[in-house]
Amino acid sequence: MPNRLTRIYTRTGDKGDTGLSTGLRVRKDSAQIHAIGDVDELNSVIGMVVAYDIPSELKDTFIYIQHQLFNVGAELNNAELTFMNKHIVKALEDKIDAYNKTLSPLKNFILPGGGHAATTCHLARAVCRRAERTVVMLSEDQELNPNLQIYLNRLSDFMFVACRVLAIHAGENETLWSKDE
Repeated sequence: MPNRLTRIYTRTGDKGDTGLSTGLRVRKDSAQIHAIGDVDELNSVIGMVVAYDIPSELKDTFIYIQHQLFNVGAELNNAELTFMNKHIVKALEDKIDAYNKTLSPLKNFILPGGGHAATTCHLARAVCRRAERTVVMLSEDQELNPNLQIYLNRLSDFMFVACRVLAIHAGENETLWSKDE
């Protein structure tokens, strides 16, 4: 790790801009910083899920995803970096398929719930969708690795499946959405 954070505050962002790893300074309300922030928030909410008593394999997968989200953030910070690729996306798809095979088929939408870990995972899924939307908006102005957007799209699908797994692990029933309730 070449750079160490020896001082946490630098005062360089006091006027509303921030530095990128490239040395460029951008406004803190730019689309790029919004995308980086949404990915950071997603990583934090996943950290909340990991803090619960969840199956160890799922915990390991979430921690791996947290590392990948740091890579996503690095790419958003510096478009010259490329970490995300089709193999990482495929590995996530394989995880989705494996977990989904253990679940009963859904015939209706489910409401967020299913215990603390599952509910927090639903929050992570919603934050993931926001991060994806923000990256899509950023891609209108800035050329991005297309795998960033694809990864976030698959990740929200993974999060949905993980929510269901976590609800079962907690012994909770899924609440199906009903338009008549």
